[in-house]
Amino acid sequence: MRRCEDLFSKAYGPVFTLYFGTKPTVILHGYEAVKEALVDRGEEFAGRGSIPLLERINKGLGIGMSNGKTWKELRRFSLMTLRNFGMGKRSIEDRVQEEARCLVEELRKTNASPCDPAFILGCAPCNVICSVIFQKRFEYSDQKFIHFLKLLHETISIMSSPWVQVCNNFPALIDYFPGSHNKVLHNMYCIHNFIAEKIKEHQQSLDVNNPRDLIDCFLIKMEQEKHNPQSEFTLESLKITSADLFSAGTETTSTTLRYGLLLLLKHPEVAVKLQQEIERVIGRHRSPCMQDRSHMPYTDAVIHEIQRFIDLIPTNLPHAVTQDIKYRNYFIPKGTTILTSLTSVLHDDKEFPNPERFDPGHFLDKNGNFKKSDYFMPFSTGKRVCAGEGLARMELFLFLTTILQNFKLKPLDDPKDINITPVVKGFASIPPKYQLCFIPI
Repeated sequence: MRRCEDLFSKAYGPVFTLYFGTKPTVILHGYEAVKEALVDRGEEFAGRGSIPLLERINKGLGIGMSNGKTWKELRRFSLMTLRNFGMGKRSIEDRVQEEARCLVEELRKTNASPCDPAFILGCAPCNVICSVIFQKRFEYSDQKFIHFLKLLHETISIMSSPWVQVCNNFPALIDYFPGSHNKVLHNMYCIHNFIAEKIKEHQQSLDVNNPRDLIDCFLIKMEQEKHNPQSEFTLESLKITSADLFSAGTETTSTTLRYGLLLLLKHPEVAVKLQQEIERVIGRHRSPCMQDRSHMPYTDAVIHEIQRFIDLIPTNLPHAVTQDIKYRNYFIPKGTTILTSLTSVLHDDKEFPNPERFDPGHFLDKNGNFKKSDYFMPFSTGKRVCAGEGLARMELFLFLTTILQNFKLKPLDDPKDINITPVVKGFASIPPKYQLCFIPI
């Protein structure tokens, strides 16, 4: 897709139309075009474009695929609840630090033997979301938890497959043809059932004066709005909003961590410099905390560069225009799907020299201080920017620094032979499978 995009943008400029199936889709390529649409004209581009398979699952509810009043109210509620946690008791940072310690204990159990880190790195961010939504974390050996994670992981992988792209462009296939899209529908049905069980348990033990987690907050809001027939706060809506937070908050962070460790195996000199900074600023005898980040410019630059380089969601989730608009002398009718190329922003060679090279120097000035970039958009930007951006940044910093504070990463192959090319680059960029040894420090 990226090569095609580059060729089309060279031929037609930063705004052009492609037909996916019978549906015209406007592509925005490059920082200026993306920023003008999503930031400067954010309200007009704030619609969610059509993903037919997800629409079958979410029915226009939740925060990922909803529009209009539904999206605004549920997004505002989710952001506020995430921000307030844990409502005077335990902050989200406490929860992430606790999970980072559990993650380290789990990695110790590998006894420095070769292991595939995918499962363990999936457990940690999923448990953080569990603690926010259910007020509990699960042991990494819990069979229900393992099954839940497997469903999430499998669903995201299938969503990136060519067949699902075909289904989303020819929606009639979804209802009448066999194929892996049916596995997505089945998996999401199971995930929704798991969440529905937890909601039932919460209904039976709810104390309106002492909300424990997001489900409690939502149930209280439902009670407050029970006489409003137009209320967006329903049990179905709670189930789908919770599933959205799991889908968005688990696989994205775990894939970034997994890809990040692979890049550090490929570039051991970067891992060494990271560990030197961790030793200097944090030492060995306390857990990393978010206050440390401002004193760790190299670590901050490495995490930014991991996200820039891997280009996790290359074409963003589709947007749609909320009204008929004129954009750069083009007329775009209401409801038209808009794809914004995040790749073209994150790999802009004027902002990031040699963008195909992994280089933390992209985010450092000549004095070694951290250097911000407006082109850093892995979470998208504007009105539909990822609702969990703050949590994801916190997790990436605390998990990565805690791992490197406790372990040296030992590859099984010579770094020059390590393959870092994504195996799937559809909806998301998925790294190849690999093994490494976590050597205790």
